[in-house]
Amino acid sequence: MAGNSQRRGATRKGKNKAAGSGGRIKRSLEGRGPTPKAEDRTYHKAYKAKQAAAKRQQTAPKRAGKTMAGADWIVGRNPVYEALAAGLPIKQAYVAEGAERDDRLRDILKFAAEHGLPLLQVTRGELDRVTGGLVHQGVAVQLPAYEYADAEDILADAADVDGIVVALDGITDPRNLGAIVRSAAAFGAQGIIIPARRSASMTAAAWKTSAGAAARLPIAMATNLNRALEQASKMGFTVVGLAGEGEVPVSGAPGIDGPLVIVVGSEDEGLARLVREHCDALVSIPIASDVESLNASVAAAVALYEVTQQRAGLPTGE
Repeated sequence: MAGNSQRRGATRKGKNKAAGSGGRIKRSLEGRGPTPKAEDRTYHKAYKAKQAAAKRQQTAPKRAGKTMAGADWIVGRNPVYEALAAGLPIKQAYVAEGAERDDRLRDILKFAAEHGLPLLQVTRGELDRVTGGLVHQGVAVQLPAYEYADAEDILADAADVDGIVVALDGITDPRNLGAIVRSAAAFGAQGIIIPARRSASMTAAAWKTSAGAAARLPIAMATNLNRALEQASKMGFTVVGLAGEGEVPVSGAPGIDGPLVIVVGSEDEGLARLVREHCDALVSIPIASDVESLNASVAAAVALYEVTQQRAGLPTGE
């Protein structure tokens, strides 16, 4: 009996040992799993840093395959401010975190605030990435993709009012395109038609050079420029091409009172052979004999001036 009592006591003593402080601590930790990382603890500074980085990633421009740098970006403090002041459409504007503030950046921030333009703050590394390493000086704006009009719609609208349409052949410099857009808008043209191939498109450089005129003047991209000229002829347009060897001065261009298409070629190669064949006449701009040719955008502006002067019955440069 005594032995049994001793064994029962020993057993109770063993049970008491198992239920001691160590057992309570063990049970209190059951179900908690491993200790969470610092960045997963809501009260920890590492968590806050992780959340801030995730937010920047969501608001930063996305990269699809290759760099987003190129036609739709304007970078640098002066170019960005000039783009904003010119009224170019802005899809998104970015400023690098910690960018040093000078007078120009303050101008940009003030303009953005006054016009309700949100400036997304991203890391300098992110801005480097999305602009393809261009020298952005801590600020960049992205333009939306240009929405081209339909060539037939432009021709139809111009035909209704005996208007002017400018067609471009081989204009590959976006600044020349922008300058022609600006001149066409200034002289009341109904629109511009450019070919899908071998041509500049409405990039940021073209937008900037147009000084915002591209927002007011429809521009169409034709799959085939020659077919567009054929269509214009069928609709009653007179098609005249600018060519240095043209025997008729632009001031004497035929069909001046009706719907007119003025075709401008590149200053290097001029009008392509098939384009020439689709013109009713080749007209020239008289220039001094020691000057080889005019810049394409300058030639377009002169031609538009001459035509509009004639239509208004005003003296020309003839």
